[in-house]
Amino acid sequence: MHDLKKIEQDLDGFKKQLERRKIDAAVVNELVSKNNKRRELLQYVEGKRAEVNAKSKEVGSIKKSGGDASVIMKAVAEIKSEIEEKNSAIPLVEEEIKNILSRIPNLPDSSVPDGTDEHQNVEIKNWGHKRNFNFSPKDHIDLGEQLDMLDFERGAKLTGARFVVYKKLLARLERALINFMLDEHTKNGYEEILPPYIVNSNTLYGTGQLPKFEEDLFKLQGTDWYLIPTAEVPLTNLKNGEIFSRDEFSLKYCAYTPCFRSEAGSHGKDTRGLIRLHQFNKVELVNIVHPDESEKAHQEMISRACSILEALKLPYRAMLLCTGDMGFGAKKCVDLEVWLPGQNKYREISSISNCGDFQARRASIRFRGEDGKPQFAHTLNGSGLAVGRTLVAILENYQNEDGTITVPGALVSYMGGISLIKKN
Repeated sequence: MHDLKKIEQDLDGFKKQLERRKIDAAVVNELVSKNNKRRELLQYVEGKRAEVNAKSKEVGSIKKSGGDASVIMKAVAEIKSEIEEKNSAIPLVEEEIKNILSRIPNLPDSSVPDGTDEHQNVEIKNWGHKRNFNFSPKDHIDLGEQLDMLDFERGAKLTGARFVVYKKLLARLERALINFMLDEHTKNGYEEILPPYIVNSNTLYGTGQLPKFEEDLFKLQGTDWYLIPTAEVPLTNLKNGEIFSRDEFSLKYCAYTPCFRSEAGSHGKDTRGLIRLHQFNKVELVNIVHPDESEKAHQEMISRACSILEALKLPYRAMLLCTGDMGFGAKKCVDLEVWLPGQNKYREISSISNCGDFQARRASIRFRGEDGKPQFAHTLNGSGLAVGRTLVAILENYQNEDGTITVPGALVSYMGGISLIKKN
């Protein structure tokens, strides 16, 4: 959410920043027009109230002297009626202003490159060596089905397309990855949280999923409840509506949750396999920090996510997203993309965003500054990592010619000593 006063203080600058994000600046003109209407209504109401006060005093004087004040009293009644009419219009205009503001994305940081889509993203790191196979590597779908441990057919039978049943050692590998990631993050200063998987609309508004992205959510019929699309939503909102002491900084949360997304608009994309499911597992990182620590926290979160990939010895690259490819709430975002030899391409496995005070304004997440006055905190979030996609990367990078999968060394103890996954 943006500060309307700051927008009006530098309209041209705000429009230019929106244009960097490929957003039509006409929305700013609409916003200013609505705010001018709000001001006019307020001024009109205030002026009429002053007129009522003056006439009421006149009525009192006339009555005190024994005169007839009926004409003035009628005029006062008419003015009060006008006031009521105009006053009732004010919250409607304010709601329109709020709705416009709620749909305007965050402004890009000055360090973010301009661009229209992923082709203008900038590689800032490349780690690991792509394995040279002496056979043609398979993708995770073929590997999982040949092992009889990924069952897409039964997933579709139980629910529908883009659902899967994990079985046997791949179910255990998914669990091992969750435990490994949580252990790594908690020993590096993150507080583990087990949040609700269902949240209300106010919570989703706070992190920016509502109202703009409602079609991407699963709503529970007849309620104000939604299934979470990511643990970012409940974790960030733990401080929703609160004013806390700056001594609490920095707040560092991690959580494993299933995530639920309708994948609206993704028809025809990744319809097979684990890449784009309606339900998937993820370990999420969220930081709530002092504004002065925002960029430092972003770099630390990127390093945290990178460390998981490096511990698993999975080749990846880090991409600084351009203005046209960033998410709605981010002012700066770095994606980690893991190498998938079965697909012969890099695929996103983590997106780490610095949201500045954008979400904090929406969710009213504030702390008391040195002067005792409330200030908005900065919020950051990122996958640490997407569990299913990590499993995909292990299957494809650690596959053997006979269809077995070598378990990465970091996970052997989490697998109860099992170092090789093979069909029973």
